[in-house]
Amino acid sequence: MDLGLKGRTALVLGAGGGLGGAIAKTLAGEGAQVAVADINKDASEKTVVDIRTAGGSAMPLGWDLADLDVIAPNLAVIENQLGPVDVLVNITGGPPPTLVFGQSADSWRKYFDSMVLSVIAISDAVLPKMRENKWGRIITSTSSGVVAPIPNLGLSNSLRMSLLGWSKTLAGEVGRDGVTVNVVLPGRVATQRITFLDEQKAKREGKALEEISSASTASIPVGRYGDPHEYADVVAFMASSRASYLTGSVIRVDGGLIASV
Repeated sequence: MDLGLKGRTALVLGAGGGLGGAIAKTLAGEGAQVAVADINKDASEKTVVDIRTAGGSAMPLGWDLADLDVIAPNLAVIENQLGPVDVLVNITGGPPPTLVFGQSADSWRKYFDSMVLSVIAISDAVLPKMRENKWGRIITSTSSGVVAPIPNLGLSNSLRMSLLGWSKTLAGEVGRDGVTVNVVLPGRVATQRITFLDEQKAKREGKALEEISSASTASIPVGRYGDPHEYADVVAFMASSRASYLTGSVIRVDGGLIASV
């Protein structure tokens, strides 16, 4: 199936990590030119090396999402080297495990800026060209916690939830301009973040990491953690020309983990 991504310019945030890196590589494999952005420039460069080795086109960018002042200059670099952004994949790092009660106002502000405001501001910055060109894709990766809140991930559950309301509202505002806006959320996909959360849970409960992982796997109908590339394949379809009638949606890639309909 031709996804119609050849020659498109994609910006993938958090592309030095497991999910973002897999998405960047998959989009490049479909012929997109990919701007690989991450707060860790070395990580973004490693993803770019993998893409170029496989014959794809990509450029690395160091990008601290908490710094809104870098948005305009970073987008200018992308536009000069690759062209205007056609596909934006928003992925932010997650806050540390915490209760929702008792968090400081400074903590709420810090993670709101990096996890929510950054996504909105970057999307606002690329939207004018998308609307002018009558084609665009904005895909925001969140967490299964927005559907079924995860214990001890209070900041993450709360802040990521706000992106659902923003995404759904934006989809209604730009759909007639050929721009789709969707949310995709992972279940237990095998990344460093999931390993970290499993390790933290093991410490809290005084259990072995293997015991925590086994219990988590047992709750997943397909009986295993997901592979980042399985997640990336879904995102690639959402980014494609084939998904032109998909907007305002929340797509789960969770192996059946989330119990609710």
